Amino acid sequence: MSLRKAIAGAAVLGGAIAAYLTVVHYSHISPICTSGGCEKVQQSSYAKVAGIPVAVLGLVAYAGVLLTAVVRGVPAALAGAVIGLAGTAFSGYLLWAQIARIHAICQWCVGNDVVIAVVAVLCVARALTEPDPPA
Repeated sequence: MSLRKAIAGAAVLGGAIAAYLTVVHYSHISPICTSGGCEKVQQSSYAKVAGIPVAVLGLVAYAGVLLTAVVRGVPAALAGAVIGLAGTAFSGYLLWAQIARIHAICQWCVGNDVVIAVVAVLCVARALTEPDPPA
């Protein structure tokens, strides 16, 4: 399987998680959760940035990564890597917030953390190996 296909698949999976959490947010329903902390995390002050739900930001990021995966060339590979690394850093911050500030763990958020980390690794690998398209 090519790196671009793997990136696209991971971006679709991450996008599905982000889409679910976006629907949960705007529908004002509780997420399906076995960890017991999802609702507390989703209703915390960390669930929004400048009034925008972090799930929406995730959805936009995964759409951006998916777009870079369908485009050949080093610039698209680098853009995917930047998005993936930024998403991983932000997810790390949110994981810290769950543990240290909110004192609750959202299984959907942790799932997203794993997916965005995989996306970042794949995108960096692609950026390091992507050939320039023929002129």
